Amino acid sequence: MATIVFQCQHCDAQFPKWSGRCGECGKWGTLVQTAAQTGKKTAKTEHKQAISEVASAQPITFSSLRTTGTKRLTTGISEFDRVLGGGIVPGSLILLGGDPGIGKSTLVAQVAAALQASVLYVSGEESAEQVKMRLDRLHVNQSHLQFLAEEQVEVICKTIITTKPACVIIDSIQTVASSFVDSEPGSINQIKASTVRFLEVAKESGIPILLVGHVTKGGELGGPKTLEHIVDAVLYLEGDRHHQFRLLRGVKNRFGSTNEVGVFEMQSAGLVPIENPSALFLQERSETAGSCVTAVTEGTRIFLVEVQALVSKSTFGFPQRKCSGFDVNRLNVLLAVLERRAHISFESYDVYVNVVGGTALREPAMDLAACIALVSALFDIPLKKNSAAWGEVGLGGEIRSVSREADRVKEAKRFGMQDIVSSKKVKNVRLALVSAGVVQKS
Repeated sequence: MATIVFQCQHCDAQFPKWSGRCGECGKWGTLVQTAAQTGKKTAKTEHKQAISEVASAQPITFSSLRTTGTKRLTTGISEFDRVLGGGIVPGSLILLGGDPGIGKSTLVAQVAAALQASVLYVSGEESAEQVKMRLDRLHVNQSHLQFLAEEQVEVICKTIITTKPACVIIDSIQTVASSFVDSEPGSINQIKASTVRFLEVAKESGIPILLVGHVTKGGELGGPKTLEHIVDAVLYLEGDRHHQFRLLRGVKNRFGSTNEVGVFEMQSAGLVPIENPSALFLQERSETAGSCVTAVTEGTRIFLVEVQALVSKSTFGFPQRKCSGFDVNRLNVLLAVLERRAHISFESYDVYVNVVGGTALREPAMDLAACIALVSALFDIPLKKNSAAWGEVGLGGEIRSVSREADRVKEAKRFGMQDIVSSKKVKNVRLALVSAGVVQKS
């Protein structure tokens, strides 16, 4: 037996009555009438009948398989290959996400040119002339690149099977649509159906496909993260579009580690890989009060960054707490620890914390550097020129050890940082502030 329901074409939510606006996603005019099957007995009977009509498959044993080293497609862009674990795996489906204007199209254009093999560039939002203008600006080789301006998934898949390129780039997944799904391009149903079809083509043909996906205003990728479980690898291009630094972070990788991160600098010629991020992050280091250098780990590499703090008298009843590149919730915890364990109060002050370069870092080892920078800014006492600090600050005010301590020390000393404050030297936040010279020993 079937009953009438109204289903949203954008978020797939169902309602018993029609309304002009979807109660789940808030879109207008997306509810359409559909027939939903009810009755568990009917569904169970149909499922049993479907099982009886298909033939059984023959499973294989892993002991009978012989695996050989898969030759990856290397781009020559060291930071991109590092994040993917050594290059692009044939037959893989990769999703590259990021905010609008962050440089996704620039990166995939550079990857396409660097592969030195036949690449099919598919765009549903740009013309061939617009893409060529970008390639000309990047001064890359275009002889092996083919362009297809198409939005229908079935046409794109047929072209991939016919032309058999070495790699395919889809820019972007929100602009393509399947004719078998009755919804607008960019909706959740369309994105999922299109991605699944691209996955089938990639696995059957062995051709890797790179999908570009925009991040929504809510920070979600191509809808509410509906694609991450489908694709083989998910990469995020992060950074502030008003700064030159970009971080390429892998959050999922079936063929490598998810701990790697690539560092790029946005220049007029495109994204340039940075082999030595520490030197770049510290080249304009401030030596005023409220500045502290710390060592962070990103994947297998360690680099130094500058944490800045600004403390000013609050002119309103409720003090401001603002962060750039630092977790504001973690800042509130650290301020409470400083007040309770170090007896330093910020209750009548506005507090601002910034990680230089526009990068967003979340490692707990930055806690101690943030605390020292805050107290330094509060008392207007600059740190020593060759000082650095790292360590996780507990709620009891204790300084906890962090991973790869020896490697952090080695990287800091490589840049002349001789005065290091860490859990190896002090055990609580009060002593750390004294060791850094921002408070007097009591």
